[in-house]
Amino acid sequence: QVQLVESGGGLVQPGGSLRLSCAASGSIVTINGMGWYRQVPGKQRELVAVITSDSSTNYADSVKGRFTISRDNAKRTVYLQMSSLKPEDTAVYYCNADITFYTAHSIARENDFWGQGTQVTVSS
Repeated sequence: QVQLVESGGGLVQPGGSLRLSCAASGSIVTINGMGWYRQVPGKQRELVAVITSDSSTNYADSVKGRFTISRDNAKRTVYLQMSSLKPEDTAVYYCNADITFYTAHSIARENDFWGQGTQVTVSS
């Protein structure tokens, strides 16, 4: 059906930068809203940033001015550029997308999809 595959996580020093990517594939009709969330052990998953189909954006207060979300509709990809990273940004980052797709019976349906997660660790 539909898959979201993330890449770009890793270990970075405080003050450094990383760019996450998330590519969608499958029997996609349209990709509506897309976003990034993060989760640390023992806590709920939290919103980091979202971007609508017309590229309107919204950010968590904790990342405003440091993170930038963008999308390339031709590549079916959403990005998260993270700068001035702090240790408290350490988490597993998940891509999310609201996608209209064709089922195996060629029926268009809309659903919410998640990537597998990518670890971001900010540490010296």
